[in-house]
Amino acid sequence: MDRQLFTKDFILVVIGQVISLFGNAAVRFVLPLYLLNETGSSALFGTVMACAFIPSVLLSPIGGIVADRVNKRNIMVVLDFLTAGLILLFTARIHTGDLIVHLTVTLMLLYGIAGAYQPAVQSSIPALVEQEQYIAANSVINTVNAVSSLIGPALGGVLYSAFGLGPVLWVCVGCFFLSAVMELFIHIPHTKQSNAGGIWRTVKSDFSDSLRFICRERSEIGKAMLVLCGINLFLSAMIVVAIPYLVTEVLPLNSAWANRLCGFAESALAAGGLVGGILAGVFAGRLTMRRTGNLLIVCALCALPMGTALALVSSGVVNYAVIVLCCFLMMACSSMFSVRMMAFVQKETPPVLIGKVISVIMTVAMCAQPLGNAMYGVLFERCSGFEFVVVQFAGLISLLIAVPGRRLFTKLE
Repeated sequence: MDRQLFTKDFILVVIGQVISLFGNAAVRFVLPLYLLNETGSSALFGTVMACAFIPSVLLSPIGGIVADRVNKRNIMVVLDFLTAGLILLFTARIHTGDLIVHLTVTLMLLYGIAGAYQPAVQSSIPALVEQEQYIAANSVINTVNAVSSLIGPALGGVLYSAFGLGPVLWVCVGCFFLSAVMELFIHIPHTKQSNAGGIWRTVKSDFSDSLRFICRERSEIGKAMLVLCGINLFLSAMIVVAIPYLVTEVLPLNSAWANRLCGFAESALAAGGLVGGILAGVFAGRLTMRRTGNLLIVCALCALPMGTALALVSSGVVNYAVIVLCCFLMMACSSMFSVRMMAFVQKETPPVLIGKVISVIMTVAMCAQPLGNAMYGVLFERCSGFEFVVVQFAGLISLLIAVPGRRLFTKLE
């Protein structure tokens, strides 16, 4: 990689992301797991996760509009301080009132903040690095995300199993506070844009501009969003619900180790993202848009061995190993795809639209996941004893989406 990539400001963004994303990964893993342990209901778990995703979907476009009009450094600082305060408030009120309501509201706010936060990070890359370094910079950010997601659930699961929920929450508060303090020293170039006359008119104008670019000027990007939306509905949502439910409630594993094993399985996803992010950077010149469609096909295929093992193998250890391996491969391919797609969007989008366009893409790609989480929560509970049917269904439908979608990505070359 070019040494100019690692300027002081980019390094601070990366370190801030490491700390912030670690706390995010840990708290968003432990809180739903705590709910699942307390209730044992996959339907409730899926419903709560569905509710948690909704603010992320709704606030991501707003985050993109704000990222183009407000200094991106300030957005990161304020949202990290806000997250630390939110976790402190939940910790203080965890034993008062209805646990399900408190936990659901907290998760919704955490996901909403994350939805507004990520457009600021992604749209800051063109302001910090040269165009030829976009893939490398996205690879670094993606790798950081994966490392944090790798360590967060694993360490969070160990701490949760050993000491309970409280210490994990305090560690996360410290992470967000430290990240916010570090981000105060970042300088991200910012050009003030004119308003359309009032907040709502400005929001409407900015949102219309981004949709016009995605749907008319570069309609292939809009079609690619719909493919990603389908993959999230049938594959990503299944993984979100399946891992904690299968590992802690279905597989015949040692109950004392179930939560830790669940954390390690979540970390396998992050490890795959780490490997995929590194490979995307190493093979940046060879990772063309023409080849990215194949990565989604591999992701869909990875679900099939999981379902087959659940149907044919009774050993909990073997099933766990298959789940971990398949999730690792799935996330590696998904990470490579995300890095290449994000670099393409950053390159093709005008600077005044980049935050808004990225946020719209993220919103549309994620909008199906809340529905998917709720759907799979119900399906796993209704298909108790036949969970393999649900997993195979997810893999086959995703394959039917990914195969025709491959032709679309060749047009983006």
